[in-house]
Amino acid sequence: MTSKIKVDNINKVSDDSNIIKKCGTTTTIGSGASNPIVVDGSAVTLGRCGGTVALASGATQTGFGRTGTVDWQTSSIKTATFTAANGEGYFANTSGGAFVMNLPAGTAGNIVSVVDYTNTFQTNALTIAPNGSQKIGGIAASNLLTTEGQSVTFVYVDDTEGWKNVQDSTSNVTGNPFLIATGGTITTSGNCKIHTFTGPGTFTVSNASSTAAENIVSYAVVAGGGGGASRAAGGGGGGGFREVKSPLTPYTASPLDGYPSSPNRVTVTAQAYPIVVGAGGAGGGPITGENPGAQGSTSTFSTINSAGGGRGNGACAGTNPAPSANGGSGGGAGPYGDNEGSGNQPPVSPSQGNPGGGNACVQFNGSGGGGAGGAGGNSTPCGGGPGGAVTTSSISGTPTNYSGGGGGSSFPVFNGGPGGGGTPVSGVGGTGVNNSGTNGGTGTVNSGGAGGAGSTGYPSNSCGNGLGGAGGSGIVIIRYKFQ
Repeated sequence: MTSKIKVDNINKVSDDSNIIKKCGTTTTIGSGASNPIVVDGSAVTLGRCGGTVALASGATQTGFGRTGTVDWQTSSIKTATFTAANGEGYFANTSGGAFVMNLPAGTAGNIVSVVDYTNTFQTNALTIAPNGSQKIGGIAASNLLTTEGQSVTFVYVDDTEGWKNVQDSTSNVTGNPFLIATGGTITTSGNCKIHTFTGPGTFTVSNASSTAAENIVSYAVVAGGGGGASRAAGGGGGGGFREVKSPLTPYTASPLDGYPSSPNRVTVTAQAYPIVVGAGGAGGGPITGENPGAQGSTSTFSTINSAGGGRGNGACAGTNPAPSANGGSGGGAGPYGDNEGSGNQPPVSPSQGNPGGGNACVQFNGSGGGGAGGAGGNSTPCGGGPGGAVTTSSISGTPTNYSGGGGGSSFPVFNGGPGGGGTPVSGVGGTGVNNSGTNGGTGTVNSGGAGGAGSTGYPSNSCGNGLGGAGGSGIVIIRYKFQ
């Protein structure tokens, strides 16, 4: 029969302190601090297979060696020159100025790490200095860490190479507090991203900014320009133009900036925003009777809608005149008592456009369509009226003209009116023509420029020999701070 000794506790004779104590499911060996336990043997096993050996909170270990890691000193952020210790990693804060990390006297297997705590190494470098004549990478000299967000780990190999850099990270992985979005053609300007939509698409916000004001985006929403009429007729109206410039996205905005009016602001959240880019209206065709152009189409971003430009008006002599359509900017009046179109329809503030020119002249000359920057010009005894002026914005990163009105055409011998803003200027409406029987000029694509009016042939006096110019398509541009 095997002998057994059964006890709960084993105590010292001298002071009755615990040597082994069992309490419930816990067995304690040793009698507290300053009483080391020595386990002697050629092999010592702690724990059981599949079990865990835990180091108590606040306790330290020695003699187990290292596996290429350091103990990070999170409670002691370094802000001035210091000497590193083997086995430790440090967070160096150089925001207040450059300083030095002195490496310890190295022996084989020593390890030290350091990281840029405030991402300021590029401004205030951290100097790494070896101990005495010891080397860093085979050279007995100091080294500078000058890359933002850099982290480095050194291991002492031998006296030939000294401290070797075994891990070097220049990536700066941080949470992104800024707005993150996709969609359209993306470019940058300074600290801003610019999304340009020249056709239908989706502006998708995957992360809203942690700063509320940065979620108020800048935008320009430009509708399609109206088509010019054919024969001696009126030019089309420029596409409606609406813009908001957030103070956090610096650029030169147009005079039509609607910030900070609440109805005009768009505060984005993490969701998808469908984008509609309006097409330009077709020019008037060579038909008998009414031959006006077609109205441009609406462009849309979120709650912002810009109305298409009004069609230019025109009709053959002795037929029923067609009234010019209202729109973002109104179409110009044709001859024979035709009416000009009203701009800023439906009304918004600031105005998205202006009216077309009226028929204040003889019956043979058409008026210019309105533009975002001004009303269309009336026809004169000497020719067609000019298109209304463009408006100019740098939201895309480059000063660009938008939403000029189309020029009116003339019959029988006078010149057609120029497109809005003059010729040649990008973004203007098309130029009206004279009695050559040619087509009116087209509005610039992705600018909201309107079409110019076509003219009749002379002396044939046939209706609609020259087609009205088509309006240019619109555009939607969104700009926000991304860093």
